[in-house]
Amino acid sequence: MSAFSDPFQKARQDSGVLQCPFHGENITMILRHEDVRKAAKDWQTFSSDAPFRVPIPSEEGVRSMRQLPIETNPPEHSSYREIVEPFFQRAKDPATITQVESLIGSMVTRALERESIEIVNEFALPVQSRALTYLLNVPESEGETWIGWGIHVFKVTGGEFKTGTVLEDYLHAAFDRAEANPGPDFFSALTEATYQGRKLTREECMGFANLAFAGGRDTIIHTISCALGYLAEHPEGLEYLRADPKRITLASEEFFRVFMPLTHIGRVCPADTDVKGVTVKAGERISLAWASANFDDAAFPAPHEIRLDRRPNPHISFGFGTHLCLGAPHARLILRSLLKICGERVKTITILQSEERIEHEAKFDRKLGYDSLVVKLTAL
Repeated sequence: MSAFSDPFQKARQDSGVLQCPFHGENITMILRHEDVRKAAKDWQTFSSDAPFRVPIPSEEGVRSMRQLPIETNPPEHSSYREIVEPFFQRAKDPATITQVESLIGSMVTRALERESIEIVNEFALPVQSRALTYLLNVPESEGETWIGWGIHVFKVTGGEFKTGTVLEDYLHAAFDRAEANPGPDFFSALTEATYQGRKLTREECMGFANLAFAGGRDTIIHTISCALGYLAEHPEGLEYLRADPKRITLASEEFFRVFMPLTHIGRVCPADTDVKGVTVKAGERISLAWASANFDDAAFPAPHEIRLDRRPNPHISFGFGTHLCLGAPHARLILRSLLKICGERVKTITILQSEERIEHEAKFDRKLGYDSLVVKLTAL
């Protein structure tokens, strides 16, 4: 798979914006690194207080509640975020780090024993789902249910939205159990949490949980797949990491920069706004194009080269400003653990079969990783 897909280069250099229709809605994409960072911090002009409209395309048809805290502005955002941040910071705890490294170690061991393994569904999806149980402090067996939901809780292969309410039904049952028998888990903490002096409503609890399960799922899965695909195509990269494990931190950040599964995220303009010469009407959306900003040569020398020692690396794959991704420590832990264990145990990765995942839009096609990646892992 080519790692250098940058369909926004010309528009980024010419005007800094690209107007593109998404499901019938014409959205102005902000493309330059510095412009995206400024817009991400300017929540008064580019508001997140827009239920269902932060994701692109909008999600009114697949969920019934506002996702929290992402679909709020300060100061509400900060107050909401404080409620759940301790769980997402668990990724920095030594005990959680040990759990994730043990999980990935066992998965790699089993993969080494096989003649082949399909990475997206048989490796990355189970890693993401089981690791999330450690973050939310629930039994690992719950991860088997989550694996059954597939790569994306709202979409099927090809990008169409799923029908039904599987996630919401699951969350309601989880909160019912937590209310009846509270424990030290994520669901119980939400049922007992307060916001502005009152208990959270069920809808608010559902909003937090909905984001926890939908927000970083396919992104982590596809970053894992792309990193392994890259190391298969560039065995010198694996040797480079093996020679000095201290290189893993910078290398993982470069993988996050280049293999950016989330193209962009939406914001709503409360008033008519000029965006690089384009008038965005009140109530219309712009997008913060993370994937374009990460290839801006004003911020990244030779942006189309993968440099595992790139430093500095001001990528914005986890967003920027107030809404910096809650799950960033979790994603970093998973990828760093994977690279560490591969360096210790894997001699080569051979691609046997691959099917690229491509995002098709009216004005651009963008490679996002793989729908399927079958490899053979050889042990050291």
